[in-house]
Amino acid sequence: MKMESGENDNESPPVTIIVGRAWMQKDGDSEEVHVLLVAPDDDSAVRTALEALSREGYVEAELDQIGEMQGMPDEEPHASAYQGAVEGEIAIVRLT
Repeated sequence: MKMESGENDNESPPVTIIVGRAWMQKDGDSEEVHVLLVAPDDDSAVRTALEALSREGYVEAELDQIGEMQGMPDEEPHASAYQGAVEGEIAIVRLT
């Protein structure tokens, strides 16, 4: 029996989800957003999420919660966003 050390290659890296609100205009209406990404720590995840929101045209954001997802979600749009995050993308889910 061969034993291997290290992580299981079949396991996906942990996906972080950040929940908050973001604004396209300073005094405009906010949108609820969920940002899914893979990052080495919470600080990096928050910084990367804010940069991604800025690139998408948001001028302001309030991030309320951060956590690690427990596997791939069953429903869209989060399932696709999760898969994108596993593949190295930063996925922004806009909830209206």
